[in-house]
Amino acid sequence: MITMLLKGGDVLCPDGQVRQLDIAINGSLITQVGTVTEQADRIINCQNKLIVPGFVNTHTHAAMTLFRSYADDMMLMDWLQTKIWPAEENLTADDVYWGTQLAIAEMIKSGTTCFADMYFFMPDTARAVAESGIRAVLARGMAGVAPTANQALAESENFYKEWHHGADGRITVMLGPHAPYTCPPEYLKKVTALAAKMGAQIHIHLSETASEVADCQKQYGKSPIALMQELGVFDYGVLAAHCVHVSKEDISIMKDKKVRVAHNPGSNMKLASGVAPVPDMLQAGICVGLGTDGAASNNNLDMLEELRLAAMLHKVHRLDPLAIPAQTAVDMATSQGAEALGLGNITGKIQSAYKADITIFAMQEPHWYPRHDRLSLLTYAASARDVHTVIVDGKILMDNHQLTTIDQERLLSEVSRRGMSLISKPQTK
Repeated sequence: MITMLLKGGDVLCPDGQVRQLDIAINGSLITQVGTVTEQADRIINCQNKLIVPGFVNTHTHAAMTLFRSYADDMMLMDWLQTKIWPAEENLTADDVYWGTQLAIAEMIKSGTTCFADMYFFMPDTARAVAESGIRAVLARGMAGVAPTANQALAESENFYKEWHHGADGRITVMLGPHAPYTCPPEYLKKVTALAAKMGAQIHIHLSETASEVADCQKQYGKSPIALMQELGVFDYGVLAAHCVHVSKEDISIMKDKKVRVAHNPGSNMKLASGVAPVPDMLQAGICVGLGTDGAASNNNLDMLEELRLAAMLHKVHRLDPLAIPAQTAVDMATSQGAEALGLGNITGKIQSAYKADITIFAMQEPHWYPRHDRLSLLTYAASARDVHTVIVDGKILMDNHQLTTIDQERLLSEVSRRGMSLISKPQTK
């Protein structure tokens, strides 16, 4: 007997077509997609529902939910140096645990089943992931210019040993050097040595702003992308966040080194960082997933919103309505996102032998009618409020709009208190 049967839903298949099918789940895996006649421990009637692979958020800083709405409408470096970094000095491990739980609750409720995170106190982030049931790729953020630079390397190694493939395999660990402007070449060499020793991949911010690229050119005579190539960072498998200001030469390097990109259109727009040349990257065959960035610079973790922004931003920027079609945007939010995180063979698609990481949308609201094209409706009309049920690793994390693994009332009380306390404390410079 199968453990769960999703009956009669409109299923987004790996070929991009939507078909009315049944989905059989046994344990953590999808075992059959088609017409299923077997009995199941639980049957979910999915008529009038759209079933898609769970969204994959390829770049965020989960616990920064605690700083949502605290500092807005600022230049990136000013925002970091005068507001965010000083406030982060006050963070405790418990703060990060609760801030991460808030992020996870928000992500689940908007259809995300997997996320990539870079932050501090990562064992506490991992604990939140383990308890909530979501899938995650976690990296302890490291800054080579910080007093804690060597401590961060040691903590990253310990974190990898303790949590890589943890939480029943739902957690993957990467190394997280923050960016070239906070991690000088000698420090990045230590990171790559650790990557070689551990067999770990790397999650890093690259070429986010024009000034970052100009400063790198001035200091090292080359772009951040070319510098990473020279230092061997790309030899270990890299998830590169942003990549807004990349040249044709950079794109050629990224393609050659199989760099995977986390595109964050909402954050890039809000911080006025620019518009990443995503159509050019895709044309070059580079894997591009979507990310929200942290809730302090977005200000939400709604992947459906990022999907829509990705589909629309590049159209208006290129004056080309074909720049990023709906199908491409949905792929970036699902299968390409999974590929970007190195999980493309286990999640991001609804097909047999893949993990049962699934989001079910209710289609009864007026904006789902008429149904000429369900993929178009998902991209251009759907709302996160339409997310009905979310399944990760074969377990239901949201059932008919209700979280099953997180006490939302207690969560909101905790984060309200902690968020306000963080910014009222004296901040160390």
